Amino acid sequence: MAENFSRRYFFYGSLLAGAIPTGGYGATPSLKQMGYKSPNEKLNIASIGSGGKASSDIQGCSHENIVALCDVDDKRAAETFKKYESAPKFKDFRKMLDEKGKDIDAVIVTIPDHMHATAAISAMERGKHVYVQKPLVRTVWEARAMLEASTKYKVATQMGNQGYSNEGTRQAAEIVWDGQLGNVTEVHAWTDRPWWPQGLTSLPAASAVPNTLAWDLWLGSAADRPYTDGGDGYPNQYGNFYQPFNWRGFFDFGCGAVGDMACHILGAPNMALKLGAPTSVECILKEGASDFMYPKKSVIRYDFPARGNMPAVKLFWHDGLKESPKVEGVPAGELLGDLPSRPFVPGQPRVRPAATGYVGGVFTMDRYKEAIAPDARNSQPNGSVFIGDKGVMTTGTYGEMTRLLPVAEKMADYKFPDPRLTRSPGHYGDWIRACKGGDPACSNFNNAVPFVEWMLLGVISLRVPGKLEWDAVKGRFSNNPEANKYLKPNFRKGWVLS
Repeated sequence: MAENFSRRYFFYGSLLAGAIPTGGYGATPSLKQMGYKSPNEKLNIASIGSGGKASSDIQGCSHENIVALCDVDDKRAAETFKKYESAPKFKDFRKMLDEKGKDIDAVIVTIPDHMHATAAISAMERGKHVYVQKPLVRTVWEARAMLEASTKYKVATQMGNQGYSNEGTRQAAEIVWDGQLGNVTEVHAWTDRPWWPQGLTSLPAASAVPNTLAWDLWLGSAADRPYTDGGDGYPNQYGNFYQPFNWRGFFDFGCGAVGDMACHILGAPNMALKLGAPTSVECILKEGASDFMYPKKSVIRYDFPARGNMPAVKLFWHDGLKESPKVEGVPAGELLGDLPSRPFVPGQPRVRPAATGYVGGVFTMDRYKEAIAPDARNSQPNGSVFIGDKGVMTTGTYGEMTRLLPVAEKMADYKFPDPRLTRSPGHYGDWIRACKGGDPACSNFNNAVPFVEWMLLGVISLRVPGKLEWDAVKGRFSNNPEANKYLKPNFRKGWVLS
């Protein structure tokens, strides 16, 4: 059934007010307050994290002033440190905020998941706007603490899930609201992650800490443990045993494949279906279990209740896939999710539109024909599919290439619905505009936290077997005390959040 709107909506707050669990969250903080810069005045931005993904986040904001950089690993951060030679460098973000706080307007937080809340709240307490990489945090308690801090200190916020700024994500929502799929009662989303090791059952022997790494600061709030580079016999194709990427697979540091990719791939379903909070979550398949790591492969089922005039929906998350899943109700032979890359034409650059960070583009039949050409490169299995009683729709990792199935029948002369959501100036630009007093960013914490919270319930289901019944208002599982233990982290002495 089509949604009825009397006007175009700003993305996304008033539109999704009903998606916020009753009594669970505060109102969107006003950004029209004293102290915000004019749109033409540059922000002074610091970054907690400088190597790897942090370097691209910094680059995305490089048209502003980069005034301070922090990283616990000099080697990992070396290239960024060299690029911004005049910016002061720190290993401990607390020292950076204490010493340079008066010179900083906003802070990027791109470090391992277990330290996101500690770093971001430290910045917000000082009145700094924050851009925090997905999956925002590692636990539900931290997610709610982040929202409370952003409301209390009235700062502009954004989670780093670029797909929320993409055209295709908005198109997916508008197709659903236009009634073209009818009642959507089932969604599947999938990824080929983890690429990093998961499901290990033993740890390698300790080894010397590199002189470029402040290991104790890297551990931060996590329980103390010896450093190891992995040595022989352990997979470390992404560097050392924990760094710079393998930490994602550990309970103590990351959220596995869910934390890496769900904020991207589930963005379009979350937005289009106004999912809010589920009633239950259950891991229904798990391969390669471990006492300290996430499994090698899993399937998680979420059940969401009816929302307004939208029916109840069951959503399945699949990770560790080699190919896209076979889904009942999807036309046979159709390509799902990400399309194969364009064939390479010598002399023509491979160009991605820059406005939204990372994007595969808007669907056209010409682009589709290129993607299915015999010389197109293979596609990685990532994407989502919506199954309604009137139609089927699929979209890519970041909400790109949104299309109805079967493509040949549905898309040859297709015209997307008239826009109901305003369009984004780009994910970083969206945040920077908010920092300067503009409208809240599309993935500000009022929108991001309810989304992140339900995803994190799936992370807990990977550790606790059985169907977990969720009470969103009370913020706890009603049927499993063991699962409730994982709603809040244990903080090492000296790192406790109030």
